Amino acid sequence: RMGRRTSDLPELTGIAHIIREIRYSEFSRQAIGILLIAVFSTWAAPRPGLFWIGAAIALIGILFRLWASGFVMKNKELATTGPYALVRHPLYTGNIIMLVGYCLANGQLWPWLVGAVFLVIWYPTAISYEDKKLHSIFGDSWVAWSSRTPALVPRSLSPGSGTDTSWSFAKSMRQNWEPVIVVYSLFWLWWLWL
Repeated sequence: RMGRRTSDLPELTGIAHIIREIRYSEFSRQAIGILLIAVFSTWAAPRPGLFWIGAAIALIGILFRLWASGFVMKNKELATTGPYALVRHPLYTGNIIMLVGYCLANGQLWPWLVGAVFLVIWYPTAISYEDKKLHSIFGDSWVAWSSRTPALVPRSLSPGSGTDTSWSFAKSMRQNWEPVIVVYSLFWLWWLWL
């Protein structure tokens, strides 16, 4: 059975089908990302200097996600201001920054390896799917915006003249339950330190 995210792709069978469905599943990506934070924090051997640097990086990722989530009106408006003037997928950028922070704060090598595998398996398909979906919904507006806006790594750290200050806590809560993710992430940073 094909998922809605893979329904327009060629049909696969067997293990190839299962792997593709898992890679395209937003639930599996979200669940594994959330689980990784707990695993990296529980089985950690933090070193004080590295922990604080990693915690600061993770906090930047958490705040970047919180900032991005307050601009999103999923599938209703094309967000092109604020963090969306920097990158097309700022929630993913925030996740990656958080992942780097948790890997550093953990103090061991294995989280870097696990994190790299997670990024390679899930993010290319997620970005491809999101870009295709947004293009189909917003057409030429998406094409113009995406041609000047990189996927994950900003060309500049200034959102430019199109900066919109219409960030909304309500949007953040309604669209992604982002404040819950913030509390969850901060709890695990605290736990990692303990």
